[in-house]
Order: sequence, then C-alpha cells, then structure tokens
Amino acid sequence: MNRLLKVFTGKSNPALAREIAHHLELPLGRSSTEKFANDNLFVRFEESLREADVFIVQSLTPPVQDHLFELLMMIDAAKGASAHRVTAVIPYFSYARSDKKDEPRISVAARLVADLLQTAGADRVLTMTLHSPQVHGFFKVPMDHLSAEMVIANHFVTQIEDLEHAVVVAPDAGDIKRASALARRLGTPLAFIDKQRLSDTEVEARGLVGDVKGKIALVIDDEVSTAGSLVKAAETVLEAGAREVYAAVTHGVYVGPALERIAKSPIRTVAATDTCAPPRPLPEKLRVMNVAPLFAEAIDRIHRGESISALFN
Repeated sequence: MNRLLKVFTGKSNPALAREIAHHLELPLGRSSTEKFANDNLFVRFEESLREADVFIVQSLTPPVQDHLFELLMMIDAAKGASAHRVTAVIPYFSYARSDKKDEPRISVAARLVADLLQTAGADRVLTMTLHSPQVHGFFKVPMDHLSAEMVIANHFVTQIEDLEHAVVVAPDAGDIKRASALARRLGTPLAFIDKQRLSDTEVEARGLVGDVKGKIALVIDDEVSTAGSLVKAAETVLEAGAREVYAAVTHGVYVGPALERIAKSPIRTVAATDTCAPPRPLPEKLRVMNVAPLFAEAIDRIHRGESISALFN
C-alpha cells in the first residue's frame, strides 16, 4: 500500500517545517493549536490522517514545556485519528543535557521525555546532534540521529578563504570527538579547551591543549545558549595567539545574555543551523545554515523504507 506522506508543524519552528515540506514537494499539513484562558492547550488536525505516514516537526525551544506538550498532544491526536505511523521530528532535543543522575534527588529528564513521547504514541523519532548521544538509548522505538557535521564543514569551506591555516577548536573535552571528525573532514589540526562550569551561565577556562598561534580558530559546539562557553573559548584562543576566531554550532538557542555577549565578543561570526528559529532581525555577527534539505531527505528515506546512513557521508 502506497501510504500518504504528511508533514505537520507545531509552533516552535514553522519556517523550518515549511521548507522541509517544500523540499519534499508537499503542502504543509493543516493543523491548529489554541491556548484557552485557563492556560490549557487545544490541538486539532484540519485534514484526514487515516492510514497516513505522519511526521510532526517540533523543536524543544523556549517555552520548552509549551512546545513539548504541544508535540505530545499532536502525537496523541494523530494516533487517535488512525495515522498509520507517527514520527516525531525534533530538530533540537533540549533535554538531552539531562542524561544522567550525577547529583542526588534529581530527575533524568531526557529519559522522562523519551518515555512521554513513546507513551503519547510516537512510533519513531528523528533528531539532530544530541548533546549526549547516549540519550538514543532511552528510546525503545527507532530513533534516527542526524549530524550537522557536513553542513558546518561546508559553511567553513565556503566562508574561510585561508582554511589551510585554520585549526578546529573544541570548547571543552566533551566535544573532542565531534571536533576531531570535523577537523579530519576539513584537513586541519585540532585543539581543545579544558573548562570548568561555574553555573548555568558562567564558565572558567583552565587551559588550552593544542597549537593555535597565528592560526584561524574555528570553534565548534553542539549548541549555544547563553554564549558563555563560546565567548570564553574565543578569548582563550586569542590569548594563546590565534589571529581570528569564527564559530559554528548546530543549535542556536540564544537565550538570556547570548546576543549581547556575542555582539561584544571578538568572534568574527557565529553560524548556527535553523533547527531553532533564528532571531529576527538577524544580528550582524550571526549566520544561518539551512538543514531543511537534510531533514527532507531523511524523511523521504524513512517514508520509503530506505537507509539514511548515506546522509552521514
């Protein structure tokens, strides 16, 4: 049976969903979300989903709880409307940072969110660049985990003229594996910063491993939220002799003092994909890398029952 492919969106990033649908040569599915006076959400699909292959695009960006619950309700409504399969497309999975019980009496929120998505009825999950890849293991349904590595590599190749004198820099030891893969793809050396997080918004750099003297530093990270780590990394490599700094991240969340910090920082440009809706108007130093074609190709392959491993090469 040739099932209909339908793509819908929540309220977190409708522009990305529209572009994904455009690349699939489909109209974006019709749905509505309302908030009642008592703060309750109400979601409704405005077209038939019976036996359809449904993909719901929703990033977990602020207000995270509203967007998460809207996604859960859309999944539940789609299953109740007799959709054949429902895939939650979560370009930015914010709770991936809460992946372990490293303090007493805390919730492993990433596992909780995985359980909620499955309880709501998600048959599959598609996401990009989890902060902690082990979150993948919290799901009992199939999960496809895309990488923005090729998109970031292409950005640097097209934007940095003197790439042979560049060095990829990981802002902390936890990002070494991701930074190493990008450095191999670009053919550059690698450096990383040993940092200590003092609070949710403040970090301290304790040392730099690698040679950045006279080089163009390409700082990469999985996300930028308050920009504390990113700005501290830029200052550290410049103090170590780097001649200029560019940055690229997968998820540009940009909360709190982020935009002001970036504007005042020595970073030339900060590029982020559009897994999170970019700020509008776009500040002078920010760049946007489009991932809609990558998500559209992944959705098409999932719909046709084909492997998506080729998207990593």
